Amino acid sequence: MPPYIRPLAICIFHNDGKILVNHFQDGAPDRSFFRPIGGGIEFGERSRDAVVREVEEELGLAIHNVQLIGTLESIFTYAGKPGHEIVQVYDARFDDAAVYEKPWLAGCESDGAKFRAVWCGSLSFTEAARLVPEGLLELLVTAGLLR
Repeated sequence: MPPYIRPLAICIFHNDGKILVNHFQDGAPDRSFFRPIGGGIEFGERSRDAVVREVEEELGLAIHNVQLIGTLESIFTYAGKPGHEIVQVYDARFDDAAVYEKPWLAGCESDGAKFRAVWCGSLSFTEAARLVPEGLLELLVTAGLLR
């Protein structure tokens, strides 16, 4: 398949200066990254609808107050392959307030892979464990959603 630009929608859930993220390995044992919940926008689907769907699919949870906070463009290499994404970044709240009291949430990717989404503050993100997509950390700090 030839290279292409992938449209994504991700959702920032923030609580007490932390955001909910999924932790991934970047192929090398000393490199990893964190990314908020979300995924691909399907053809004919609005990005807002995609983020609501992705949260439901991955976490089994309903959300409300979904608001666009920015758009980022990310050009990167993952597992030795180039990637290019246009990312719609949303802020939202879980319908169930009890979710914010949990240290982590069980999730499942579309391929069936299980994961744990965890609450992390800005000090969790380093050069060896980046928050992606590029520019997201700055956007969240500027918007006052992450300390």
